[in-house]
Amino acid sequence: MLTDPAASAETTTKSARPEASGTSAADSGLPGGRRWGLLLVVAWVAQVGIRLAFASGQSMPVATPDETGYLFAARVLTGGPPADMSYGTVYRGGYPMLLLPVFEFVNDPETVYRLCLVVNALVGALVLPLAYVLLRRFGLTSGRAFLFANVVALLPATVFYSEFVLTDAILPAVVLGWLLLAHTWFTSGSPRVQAAAAVGAALLAAYACVTHSRGVVIIAVHAVLLLVAAVRRWRPFWQTALAALALGALFLAGTKLNSHLFHVLYPMGDNNLEDNLRQRLTSADGLGWTFSLAVGQLWYLVVGTGGLAGIGLLGCGSLAFRRGTEPRLRLLALAVLASIGGIAVATSAALPDEVRVGNYVYGRYLACFAPLLVGAGIAVLVRASRRTLAFAVGGTAAFAAASGAAVHWYAGDRLTRYVFTPFDFPESSFLTLDWERFHLWRATAAGLALLGLAVLVVWALRGRKAMVVLAGTLVVVELGMTGTATAEISRPLVRRFTPIARLDDLAVPHERVAVDWQVPWKLRLPMIYDVWWSKTVEFDGKRHEPPADRADLIIMGWRGRGSPDKSWRRGKPPAGWHVVETRTSPEGGWVAWRHD
Repeated sequence: MLTDPAASAETTTKSARPEASGTSAADSGLPGGRRWGLLLVVAWVAQVGIRLAFASGQSMPVATPDETGYLFAARVLTGGPPADMSYGTVYRGGYPMLLLPVFEFVNDPETVYRLCLVVNALVGALVLPLAYVLLRRFGLTSGRAFLFANVVALLPATVFYSEFVLTDAILPAVVLGWLLLAHTWFTSGSPRVQAAAAVGAALLAAYACVTHSRGVVIIAVHAVLLLVAAVRRWRPFWQTALAALALGALFLAGTKLNSHLFHVLYPMGDNNLEDNLRQRLTSADGLGWTFSLAVGQLWYLVVGTGGLAGIGLLGCGSLAFRRGTEPRLRLLALAVLASIGGIAVATSAALPDEVRVGNYVYGRYLACFAPLLVGAGIAVLVRASRRTLAFAVGGTAAFAAASGAAVHWYAGDRLTRYVFTPFDFPESSFLTLDWERFHLWRATAAGLALLGLAVLVVWALRGRKAMVVLAGTLVVVELGMTGTATAEISRPLVRRFTPIARLDDLAVPHERVAVDWQVPWKLRLPMIYDVWWSKTVEFDGKRHEPPADRADLIIMGWRGRGSPDKSWRRGKPPAGWHVVETRTSPEGGWVAWRHD
């Protein structure tokens, strides 16, 4: 079943091998001529605009604690006040480094947040030119590569998360750039290009590690690439040594950066996900959890992309294990598979049981590989013979059904009993037209139906018309996914949290603010982000007196029961303190006390 898709994948990849085919660097994927360069710039600007349009309604961090974790890290790196993120997940400093110019010159929290989304758009839209290079290397003509690069760049996996201050907004560009540079290193005929690509790939692999724990897998895979290249003598030793030096230097610098952030933001330690990882990988129950959840991630990757990532995944697997594959291309294909499998397993093993459906089917961790796999899937879709494509579609359908069955077998009724968080399911909710519940088999059928529609377009139409209709269909679906996710997920989160979690004009700049740990963390962390001028005094109102001698404004947890004037715990408030604001919501409530 994998033979014919592999043959197609290998054929599309051979056009990227200058040594084998005699093509020039420009023919192997670099934009040829000013016209294509200008078109790519214009398309990149358009992609930036599309991302900003979708993100225009976002005005505060709502994907808590992830967004606030990165915002606090960036604030600390520019000399701003820290926050206490103890006992939570550690957020690394690579992505906040990109946000430093914003924090350096702007103070207003809402303006800072919106400008961070601009950074997301500028970096995230780079997927478009990178996808163009990828598709050229898969053998597509310049026109088709440009057309479908826009399709790849509009994937919800690359656009939806750009609406939030999250690493997921930039990781697709980082991962795709890393793999393209590694491929250039192995295939270019110019020593200068080889050296530049070797160092660039190493730096992006190290940056991925500095940015997110998923990058630990990527940097490990890249280290193996360097080792194999050195042992097999595929490239001069000085190139490999230079790349290894770049990899190690940035890794060490990033480790120092993240260590600093850890000590500042996590004074009492983190949530110790490493312990989860060890326990899950060393026990039978833990291994069952790990591999079942990893399969769920692969299911979502395939179904959420309308099966295209499944075709790309099968093609990559065929390229890795089929006889006759050029060794360097085989190694790159294995690197992709190892990265995807490693991330799926590691994140599943470390993930705590949060009693939510997203524990068992989750697409965000592997979303950074969606552009690569969808690009490969499109290449097979538009270039393969009918017989080859039929095998690829059949294999994808079988994989989707088998992985769905594995998820259903392990998770069972927990898929309906556990908490459904719409943020976890932007693509599958669109496929099932339900943003309140998860439907495993309905989503599977809808995703495979989209793949069938794409195949029908390719088979029923010919030439340029087929390409335009296919690209147009995919764009409509993608914009529908992101548009409905924005309307049903992003905007409602802002409307829900803005009235209860924003301090707005309540906190006056330069006054001392104290926040009770009894205020739910979904509200407390955005509040602390709003206090940009000094470190908030954090206290546990359940165990300690409010710090009246160290604050001018105190926010105390309140469930809306009883009089707000009696919310001062452990007795009466000191003279001069009075209630100035009360807010309640299903998320929790609080009372603000101020000292005259």
